[in-house]
Amino acid sequence: MSFSFLPTMIVDSVTDLSPDILKNHGIDLLMLDFDNTIVPYTTDTPTERMRQWLQQMVSSPIKICIVSNSKKDRVKKFCAQYGIDCITHAKKPFPKGIQECLTKYAIAPERCALAGDQIYTDTLGARGCGVQAILVKAIDNHNIWLKLRHVAELPFIFTARNRRIVK
Repeated sequence: MSFSFLPTMIVDSVTDLSPDILKNHGIDLLMLDFDNTIVPYTTDTPTERMRQWLQQMVSSPIKICIVSNSKKDRVKKFCAQYGIDCITHAKKPFPKGIQECLTKYAIAPERCALAGDQIYTDTLGARGCGVQAILVKAIDNHNIWLKLRHVAELPFIFTARNRRIVK
């Protein structure tokens, strides 16, 4: 598989990804990071817009699964509440969680995407498994480490800027 820090697509939020947009990009399965992609690290409550988007996606033909590095029960509780499959302890950027999801759904990697806010875990992990990588803006870079990580990602974001999907 390919080693790349460049996302396949860039969006402001996962809520910008409609089932039609995903189908037009050949995506049948959307894997989602959890923290700072769906909700901030500091809460388990999604915005109303995110809640509606999750309901739309669950009822669409696109399959969704949260693939998170988190070891906390909050991810499993959230997924149970919204009727979403999840894989925790994913160890991104290593292939463990992404491969587990691909096996569970038996969908070819090129028909899948992983949307997340981090290039060094989500994008690198997706690209390494042959999965399309969708970079989203972090919901809340609330501490210095998240801000520094974002600064370190800027060269890759700048290089891939023409891959932005405008809603």
